[in-house]
Amino acid sequence: MDGRVGDVADGAEGTGGAGAEVTAGQGDSDVPDGAVGDAAADGAGGTEVSEVEAEVVAQRELRERIAERKAAKEGPIDAGAKLSGTAADLLAAVRAVESGEKPVAAPVLARTEPEPRQEAPVRRPQAAAQAGPEPEAVESVRAVLVEGGAPESLAGAAAAALGEGASDELRADPWQLLRVSGVRPEQADGFARALLGAECGPDDERRGRAVTVWLLEQAADAGHTALDLPVLAEALGKRGVPDPEEAVQSAVAEGDALIFHDPLEDAPAPAPTAEEEDDAEEVERPVRVLVGLERYALAEESLADGLARLVNAAPKDEGSATAGLEEAAAAARGTTAELIRAIAAHRLVLHTGGEAARAEPVAAAAAAGKLGLRVCVAAHGADGRRRAAELLGPEAPETATATVAGLLARAEGPGLDRDGAFALDVLVVLDAPQLDVGDAAMLVELLADGTCLLLSGDPGTLWSAGPGRVFADVAAAEICPRIASRTPDFGPIGELVSGIGIGELNQVEAPGKEVVIVPVRDPAEAIHRTVQLVADSVPRAIGVPPEQTQVITPGHGGAAGTRALNVALKERLNPGPGRFGGFDPDDRVVYVTGRGRIRPGVVVGADAEGLRLQCDGAPVLVPKEQVEQGAVRHGWAVTGHQAVGVRWPAAVVVLPGDATQALSRPWVYTAFGRGERHLSVVHGADAALPRAVAEVPAEPRTTRLRGLVRSQVPTV
Repeated sequence: MDGRVGDVADGAEGTGGAGAEVTAGQGDSDVPDGAVGDAAADGAGGTEVSEVEAEVVAQRELRERIAERKAAKEGPIDAGAKLSGTAADLLAAVRAVESGEKPVAAPVLARTEPEPRQEAPVRRPQAAAQAGPEPEAVESVRAVLVEGGAPESLAGAAAAALGEGASDELRADPWQLLRVSGVRPEQADGFARALLGAECGPDDERRGRAVTVWLLEQAADAGHTALDLPVLAEALGKRGVPDPEEAVQSAVAEGDALIFHDPLEDAPAPAPTAEEEDDAEEVERPVRVLVGLERYALAEESLADGLARLVNAAPKDEGSATAGLEEAAAAARGTTAELIRAIAAHRLVLHTGGEAARAEPVAAAAAAGKLGLRVCVAAHGADGRRRAAELLGPEAPETATATVAGLLARAEGPGLDRDGAFALDVLVVLDAPQLDVGDAAMLVELLADGTCLLLSGDPGTLWSAGPGRVFADVAAAEICPRIASRTPDFGPIGELVSGIGIGELNQVEAPGKEVVIVPVRDPAEAIHRTVQLVADSVPRAIGVPPEQTQVITPGHGGAAGTRALNVALKERLNPGPGRFGGFDPDDRVVYVTGRGRIRPGVVVGADAEGLRLQCDGAPVLVPKEQVEQGAVRHGWAVTGHQAVGVRWPAAVVVLPGDATQALSRPWVYTAFGRGERHLSVVHGADAALPRAVAEVPAEPRTTRLRGLVRSQVPTV
């Protein structure tokens, strides 16, 4: 791609042819603020809480659930593997705290042999249905924040995160402010110094415990469900915690974190000693010591249990439906026929392929539906649902398609049967790599025995914005059939993206200017050329209007991030004073409904209730407080993660020179594949682009799902 370049505007030719420090910007999410942009929220300075309202409420509900769970349990906490030795001592410390006794100290780094795991079902709180904190509680927290010199704007989020008695908890332990999204340890340290005075110090046990939890939260934002203990200990040391092991032990004793000893599956077992030769079970296998937050541990274990239940269940109907599926498979071709046969014989099936391959699982679902089976195709977003509905045809009922979020909220899809499970025989999940561990656990938990789950997705795209790598872990566990599509993505864009998927940035022939490279020298020129492309060049040369062209860039901040680009695009395409909280009628926006999920829309108006949008052809009211917290952003330009699962007629991908550290093969693969008819690349990354495609794979994530599933289901 560094050879022939062109610009649609000029009528030129189209192109031929985890380290120890854990931060929210790691993994394959968009680059964090302070570099170019932010992946999770705008509030890097702790003064703004955006995109996290539901997560904050969920954390509060989780704390209440944990308290109830502790009060109800008479035995130790089971979390995946029963622990002995050091881990047993740590759990004994937890029990001691629960009973009011002084916890017993125990070393953290010792290893123990894992034993069989106990069931740990989990249901995520329905955060959207929960009421916010009481005004009196918010005012009480606000007074403590003001006393400690913290921004008053954090009062609502702090009250929601800490729950009842939040003000007293903050006064007794100021570092609990770290539970509020966007707050960093140095800011919490300043707050603690203001409240505690001389009592405040880096060796304070409360600080070590809070920083431990904060680092685990940051790791979850980066996609990890747990952290290796040495990695966590090193990160604690870099944050000024003098005794990392003691800090981890304190967090475990207080029930803020859990320790796991997971076997290293790929490591060979050590040679047995003379005494052990007659008893292979006595040989100690290598393990890794992991530390994680309970909600992700429970979700991962619940998901493993649910997947094992599906795999081991018999089909609901072994008669006419199965015979009909066999006949349908005989009438189908290629991968679609394989999928239909797999649905008839198995309860869990994986399907991989690019954009063109999306039609195959939908066709398999349609075949099952014609036989009277209850089917639903769920996609990551509304655009994916719309495309699935088009493939199913007008005869398919509205309940045959859904978004994953709508399905889990019972707002879309078939709803629940009398037993509290989805009224389904076959569930097809498109964009399955976007499933985080929490959503996947809830989804599988709501499937009845005998229901077939078909997970379909492109393994080359960015992983989920939330923690976990569910699709990749299930594939690696090898517990079910995995069917790879043989349908290629056609056209110059498909050819370019397919090459990126195997690490090659090839020149492609684009006689219709389907792919155009626009070289730029600096961010100012990148913004100028992007506006020119969207407003003039693409509409004139390709016939795609500005409202159907999407700009994609690595992050929100920086000289050519979404913020700067949206300012420039608004000035050109829809100038106005921003009289509705910074927005005007006809502004193009995205409504952030959850981590990694957006609803593209257009501003219609505003009133005392909030901002009124038109999203996916339906009216949407965004409450005023959500608008103030940043739930709505201008949407001419979005990040790569926000663009996952959506396609537009034309895409303009902006690669500024100050965003090169955010580039990876999955990011480029995802961003370049968002345009259906046209792709323009505003290229200021120089050699960083081909290097990222060839050498920078997805950032590794630390998860436990693969091992948990393999412990219950034999490989196929």
